[in-house]
Amino acid sequence: MKKKIINSNNFYIVGDIGNTDTKIFLLNHEFVKIKKIFLKTRLITNMYIYKNLKILNNKKIKNCLFSSVVPSAYEQIKILLKRRYNITCTELKNMNLSKLVKIKVNRSQVGSDRISNAVSVIDNRNNYIVIDFGTATTFDVIIKNTYYGGVIAPGISLSLNTLIKKATLIPMINLSKISRVVGRNTNQAVRSGFYWGYIGLIDNIILMIKKQTNKSFKIILTGGFSYMFKNLKKYRPVIQKNLTIDGLVKVIKNI
Repeated sequence: MKKKIINSNNFYIVGDIGNTDTKIFLLNHEFVKIKKIFLKTRLITNMYIYKNLKILNNKKIKNCLFSSVVPSAYEQIKILLKRRYNITCTELKNMNLSKLVKIKVNRSQVGSDRISNAVSVIDNRNNYIVIDFGTATTFDVIIKNTYYGGVIAPGISLSLNTLIKKATLIPMINLSKISRVVGRNTNQAVRSGFYWGYIGLIDNIILMIKKQTNKSFKIILTGGFSYMFKNLKKYRPVIQKNLTIDGLVKVIKNI
């Protein structure tokens, strides 16, 4: 078999546009991440993108792949990259992914970040539940090579910010794991409610998924608050920080 020849001058872009944050990675010809660009999605303007993507100057970009749950932000980035750098971008949901994942649900109803998460973990042997602690807390069910469906619950940051905004006497609080259930002050009470409340949410949803499917699963955690739940003794979850980006890299390597 002839070895595939890769032009060492080629670079690749993968990006994940979330409701809160946008992460863009520049990959080298071996698909190794060599630069991370972190943007706030709400701040995206042409000037903001120009300022933060100067690293692309004089780079030959072979492929550019995004997952996005904010269509307007993706369109703005896509147009700018084409106009400024002559880079053509593709959104994950517009690709034929049948060789990597079978999708059992209506693709238009699933965020491309969740599809990318599924692609990232699929190994055709094991079943997975991916829990992503983003703006929403999502549970995605992957059985062998098939994306089976999922669950969407309120995100931790979103819920906390709403509570602080609506309840005058709730102060700004940094959430963290807490062993005490019954809090002795407002800070402890809120931390307990969120930590133990989400533990209950996680445990119950996993239990119901297992009952519905009659299967066992490996549990993967990703997203901002995944560190709080890494010691779930029942399930021994694994944290994969850049799961969505890793899925995009897997796809772009197989184009």
